[in-house]
Amino acid sequence: MVGTKRVRIQDKTGMIESPGSQKADTEDTSNVNKLALEIVRSAIAAAVKCVEETEYTVKNIKWITHGEFTAEKGRRQIEKFVSTWEYQDRWVHYTQFIERRDVVHSYYYIYCVRWSVPTAVRPMPQVSASAYFTIKITKNKPPDMPIEVSYIFEGHSLVHRPGMTRFREKWLRDITEAKNILMESIAF
Repeated sequence: MVGTKRVRIQDKTGMIESPGSQKADTEDTSNVNKLALEIVRSAIAAAVKCVEETEYTVKNIKWITHGEFTAEKGRRQIEKFVSTWEYQDRWVHYTQFIERRDVVHSYYYIYCVRWSVPTAVRPMPQVSASAYFTIKITKNKPPDMPIEVSYIFEGHSLVHRPGMTRFREKWLRDITEAKNILMESIAF
């Protein structure tokens, strides 16, 4: 009877006792590990190849010099620079001169580029996203030196420089979506 019980247990588990069974299990897991490692390596190689093939040049413009600068020319230069960005046609924007700050060795000209998505239902959207540009005019630089430009997006702390960072439309969407969520949570 003891022998019969043992056979039933073996049938249920599907295991056959043999002295080499542990070795077979170890070989199976090492084969699985080798296969998984090979799959990961090929996925990484394919991702690297895809990134290398995707060539994107960060676009920039030729900025005016200290001697050519006026507040209006700075605004037009920012408009020209923003026009090099890639974004959907549904976005509209306008650039506004905000203020001039006189600091010890330079002047900071602050501009705001306000973005929104008007629709037929709401031609004047309730929310917008802003990018703040700063043009630095150093008082002791020669007039033939180019101006220094930097910009940030509202709610972000990363300072961008023209020609160094690729614009992402997602930044604008994130800002407007966050504002829409806030407006909906406040509404009665």
